[in-house]
Amino acid sequence: MKNVKLKAVWFVVMLSCMMIVSACAKTKKADKHVFIISFDQGGGAEIQKAANMPTFHEMAKEGAYDWQAYTIVPSITLPSHTSMLTGVGIQKHQIDWNDYRPEMGVVKVPTVFSLAHAQGFSTAMYVGKEKFKHLNIPGSVDHFEISGNALAVAAAFAKDLPKEKYNLCFLHFADIDSKGHGFGLHSPEWVQALADTDAALKIIKDAIVKAGLEKNSVVILTADHGGHNYTASDGKTKGTHGSSKPEDVEIPWIVWGHGVKKNFAISNAVVTYDTSATALWLLGIKIPESFWGRPVTSAFR
Repeated sequence: MKNVKLKAVWFVVMLSCMMIVSACAKTKKADKHVFIISFDQGGGAEIQKAANMPTFHEMAKEGAYDWQAYTIVPSITLPSHTSMLTGVGIQKHQIDWNDYRPEMGVVKVPTVFSLAHAQGFSTAMYVGKEKFKHLNIPGSVDHFEISGNALAVAAAFAKDLPKEKYNLCFLHFADIDSKGHGFGLHSPEWVQALADTDAALKIIKDAIVKAGLEKNSVVILTADHGGHNYTASDGKTKGTHGSSKPEDVEIPWIVWGHGVKKNFAISNAVVTYDTSATALWLLGIKIPESFWGRPVTSAFR
């Protein structure tokens, strides 16, 4: 009888220890937050010299930066974002179209969201284009919202963050791309789009601080591609992208937040695949061997 009681007490002690360890693990996970923000058609050189993006430039100065990181070729929105958020190239993820095609289903390789969600992290996507549904693998994203322009994306995020406090969140600003295609780079409409996305970025940054997450958060600022102008058949100047030209493939890659080196120029080459690898590394998740990307550890203390 005595042995039975001792075994019972031992079982209760062990169970209590396991519950404490589990609770600590959950707390540790909840204390990590990574926010990836993509400026669609936000070329590195263009944003670097933009006079109306003070928040972006301030975060670059307060963090680590590479104004000449690289996206994939062809440098177009859906394939590029898929590489950004899966850590592999178009040859691997096989998304080579650039519109929403429901019949094609979702991406067939793991995303940064599916990998994080499998480890118990909360995930979200706030985007400006319907085509991102192809990256929403069932069960991998806790909140998926198409919000239109950058200010609407930022407002929706800021409303939800205090309650949800996502561990991993992706935000997409479509404005620069839509105005670039419609009116050309450097047009008044395109210049205003730069300012609007920067205002949206400030809303997001302020929301992170207000939610009390700043000390445990890292923000990655980047883009899917850049762009260049051409003369359309009607004689008007319009913007395009998709080539291997430097202005199309060079993108900014900025990290800001907890543990990031201040005003640090990243010297090693950064490719868009590295975005998801860095996010997983920051969350303490093992990076799959199939990943082409590697975490940009040099940017951190």
